[in-house]
Amino acid sequence: MKTRPRLVTSIPFWVLVVASLAAIAGGLAIVLNGINAMEQVLNDPNATVVQVYVGQSWVVVGAAVLGAGAIGIVAVLALAAATALTHRPDVAIETIDWSSDDETVDENSTPIAPFAPATTATPLAVEDADVETPSTATAPPQAAAAARHDEPRLDAGDDATRR
Repeated sequence: MKTRPRLVTSIPFWVLVVASLAAIAGGLAIVLNGINAMEQVLNDPNATVVQVYVGQSWVVVGAAVLGAGAIGIVAVLALAAATALTHRPDVAIETIDWSSDDETVDENSTPIAPFAPATTATPLAVEDADVETPSTATAPPQAAAAARHDEPRLDAGDDATRR
């Protein structure tokens, strides 16, 4: 029986947790840095338009990263709740006695058939399923005409359709 690993030992779960927390921290740093830069530039009378509006773009980027981290944390919490609510069946684990030299076969097991060498079979004659004539028959007249269709021909000049 194949069972799922526990959530605490699941590597993808912890990657999601760490990536979500890193996204939240990075997004928060970008947002706070952008707001701080905008406050300083807006209070400066010599600020240029580029200095004012670039801070807004950085705040939007930081907010998107922060939102992605928040969605990741919500996914982690939902996954943890779903794992806690599902029932895990008990699995019996059989221990192996490696020090035992007993190599007997169970009485209930099926017997193994003795080895039998392969016999020589007659070769199969395989033909196409949609062809009803044997491969040794001559080609029909339509096939011969189709084969002559691509042959090069000399122009005799008596073609009435070209006049």
